[in-house]
Amino acid sequence: MDQLTMNRTMQGRRQRGVAMPVVLIILAVMLVSCIYLMKSIHSTTLATGNLAYDETLSQSVDLGLHTGFDWLKTTAMGNKTALDVDSPAKGYVAIADTSQTPRDDGYWIGSATVTAPDSTQIEYVIHRMCSARQSPGNAKNQCVQTAANPGLLSSSLGPGNSMDSQSEVYQSNPQVHYVITARLRGAKGSSVTNQMIVLIGA
Repeated sequence: MDQLTMNRTMQGRRQRGVAMPVVLIILAVMLVSCIYLMKSIHSTTLATGNLAYDETLSQSVDLGLHTGFDWLKTTAMGNKTALDVDSPAKGYVAIADTSQTPRDDGYWIGSATVTAPDSTQIEYVIHRMCSARQSPGNAKNQCVQTAANPGLLSSSLGPGNSMDSQSEVYQSNPQVHYVITARLRGAKGSSVTNQMIVLIGA
């Protein structure tokens, strides 16, 4: 074997020896990429499941809001003076302590519970945004109120109103703010709290 043939053989062996580490590096990169992809898919699946679970809880807790609203509407239409005092059995509190938030235990004093069709217990409380258990018209009672203007809410006219642009426009009684808050404690420490604001004429 001459020197030229021996050199070619040595070069071929060197080339085959270099290819092996390159292949191992590529395989390692592919392995790490696959692990990252699997973890990403797992995290996405967990996040999607958690969002779906939170949405289910949020829809369930709305039952507390609707229960409180139905009682509030019925009471306001039948006997509005009953809203000047607390009604613990219905989760109604005639005043609002603005220093408390739904995260505080004191916020839920006077609350009531309603049972969902799946036997879930939903807690709700209704706060009238007033400083005293008195009529909103009382000068000593400070309430969060909004001046009602039916003409801005719809195109329909109330009784006695005129379509004449030059006619007098009178505001109706101011509307008192009521805050209905409902919460549901789910499994694994999950909790959902929803709120609704209702305006009722003073």
